[in-house]
Amino acid sequence: MLEQYTRLFSPQRKYWVLFISLVLLLVPLCFPTRVHAQTETPTWYEVNAAGEVQLHFYFFWSESCPHCRAAHPFVESLPTAYPWLQLHDAELTQYPEHVEQYVQLAAAVGQEAQYVPAFIYCGTMLTGYDSAESTGSQIRQNLEACYGQIKAYVQGQNATAIASADAARAAEVNAAAATAPRVAMIAADAPPTSVPASPPTVAAQASVTVPLLGALAVERLSLPVMTVVLAGLDGFNPCAFFVLMFLLSLMVHAGSRPRMLLIGGLFVLTSGLIYFLFMAAWLNLFLVIGALRWITALAGVIAILLALINIKDYFWFKTGVSLSIPDRAKPKLYQRARALLQTDRTAPLVIGTLVLAVAANSYELLCTTGFPLIYTRMLTLATLPTLGYYLYLALYNAIYMIPLLLIVAFFAIKFGARKLSEGEGRTLKLLSGLMMLLLGIVLVIAPDLLGQVRIALALLAAALLITAITVLINGRRHTPMQAR
Repeated sequence: MLEQYTRLFSPQRKYWVLFISLVLLLVPLCFPTRVHAQTETPTWYEVNAAGEVQLHFYFFWSESCPHCRAAHPFVESLPTAYPWLQLHDAELTQYPEHVEQYVQLAAAVGQEAQYVPAFIYCGTMLTGYDSAESTGSQIRQNLEACYGQIKAYVQGQNATAIASADAARAAEVNAAAATAPRVAMIAADAPPTSVPASPPTVAAQASVTVPLLGALAVERLSLPVMTVVLAGLDGFNPCAFFVLMFLLSLMVHAGSRPRMLLIGGLFVLTSGLIYFLFMAAWLNLFLVIGALRWITALAGVIAILLALINIKDYFWFKTGVSLSIPDRAKPKLYQRARALLQTDRTAPLVIGTLVLAVAANSYELLCTTGFPLIYTRMLTLATLPTLGYYLYLALYNAIYMIPLLLIVAFFAIKFGARKLSEGEGRTLKLLSGLMMLLLGIVLVIAPDLLGQVRIALALLAAALLITAITVLINGRRHTPMQAR
């Protein structure tokens, strides 16, 4: 029996081995210098030859971030209001070196480079922006307090001598600043007691703590929401439904509930693992080349094309280009599924199920490229730690598997056989195609809108509404007059 399944790895499947190999080669690419970057002691301030203190203020932002755009007028006004402030404006999506600088500075103050906009100065870091009256006021108070402390310290140490002294003293001062968890920066030589020891406390943003992912600001909950929405829609994959329901229908005739659970569960878990690797390949590709602005637009254009093909399949099923499992491939899948019924031994049964899952998923990936493409691009537009990217991928795939696992449970409990009808498959294609189309348009025109929860929910509602109306109208159009 083992020989029977080893023969299934025909030359036509060599491309699958190549795909897995490419994925494994790409995985390390997501661990660039972010993981092994050396944290250097940052320079929070300097003293010029005239003895004047100059503070360094780092502003990290992204073009796709609406809160970053809102913060720009305030940030640009700071050097005018405070001549002693040196502004370092760092956009992340087009400049990978800025990402590395963000990671290093965040690590220097004991934080992680996760969100934008981010403001780093005086040994402290603040993320998020509300308005000039709230967040802006807090930053101004912190800067003024920090400047006052450092100026008092420098004046007490003879500013002219510090400006012309050897670099060792300056490095020592900045090293002390790097270890300070507050804006009061000089540990060895504290400023006079009349100067506040720390700046006014920065009010924390409303957040929700998620296990392993940490605290997520409420205004940034769009990524978890989009994960649930896209993975949920992606889970209703007609290609996966077709193979799984056919396989379980055969298992019903075998009359064994444990075998059905074993085969169905293995099939779904293997599909989820392959899907995870497939999405990891997209993720690493975008992490490597995603800093280019046109990559987001290209991803949107590809998603739109895939969406139009899915929508076409609702009206003209299997006519022209299609993302369905080709008819020529179905006999081979049927043959492999029936082969599972001919063995009573566990090992060949497990191996056969795994081989069938790999073979089926090689076709299923063609059906569902759109959602992984859109989601992984959205993921890389967010500044997350490496582990965060993969945790989101794991969450996506866990949600993706839920509908398939429910099908396995239904068949095992009811012991009934059922196949996915053509009409149901077409409806699923229409819904996923519409959602893909809307997301692709947003990626091309205004990708920053995907950072808003209400946009994610509005897109889902629009896709559901249009699908329901289309199916209703199309059903009435094909209903004979006497049946109405």
